[in-house]
Amino acid sequence: MYDPTQLRTFLAVAQTLSFTQAARRLGLRQSTVSQHVRRLEEATGRQLFTRDTHSVELTEDGEAMLGFARRILQVHEQAAAFFTGTRVRGRLRFGASEDFVLTRLPEILEGFRYDHPEVDLELTVELSGTLHEQLAAGKLDLVLAKRRPEDPRGELVWRDDLVWIGAERLRLDAERPVPLIVYPPPGITRARALQALEREGRGWRIVCTSGSLNGLIAAARAGLGVMAHSRRLIPPGLFRLPDRAGLPELGRIDFVLVHGRRRGAAEEAANALAAAILAGGERLRRQGG
Repeated sequence: MYDPTQLRTFLAVAQTLSFTQAARRLGLRQSTVSQHVRRLEEATGRQLFTRDTHSVELTEDGEAMLGFARRILQVHEQAAAFFTGTRVRGRLRFGASEDFVLTRLPEILEGFRYDHPEVDLELTVELSGTLHEQLAAGKLDLVLAKRRPEDPRGELVWRDDLVWIGAERLRLDAERPVPLIVYPPPGITRARALQALEREGRGWRIVCTSGSLNGLIAAARAGLGVMAHSRRLIPPGLFRLPDRAGLPELGRIDFVLVHGRRRGAAEEAANALAAAILAGGERLRRQGG
């Protein structure tokens, strides 16, 4: 009933919220992407996106289609692998940033291990900046992490707003330096937070530094200060600060997949895991539990 090609296009648009970015990811023309989405909407009899000249958003029916599309494509790929007899093998060194610790990335990895039991998967969880350094040094084969603004590399998984978050009862004094909760260097959100404050001439002081996301969350829940974080990945018990808090805009942040230089079995395994992450990308925007 639903064309797998159209479903893959739908997922790419849903994850990037951009027909242009989806076309770039899939190697298609933007008109072809629009055509695939239109035909899928005709097949379902429902509108899956609301779109204007400035934005693309999923409708309620589009949100429902995310889960169906992912499962349909997963079964489709399992059947194709079974009947063609292809088996992915080898050692795969995969790095994921700490932002995904509280999401459903483990479910995606579990599904990948089930589908590819002969791949030896080694997981490294680190700061995005550290992961990019390890990838450049040849210590990782595939990285899922935030992208530095000046770095064009990587396949866009999804884009999000970077926002200020803190405890619900936290109140900032405009006359005092902003209390910051940050990752250590080379944390990408740390750099963005400091740059935004310095650009506006706003004073700041670091009240907590931790290489662990759980450490940062604990400090923020205790009301020690504020932290820059992806809007769609706000941890339970923390809240986005309102505009009246007077903090500068942080802009958007890209989450990307970047491949290493290894060829052969490692490259094949990395391509298979990248495909699984892209197919299940919407689950990365949802908290686990």
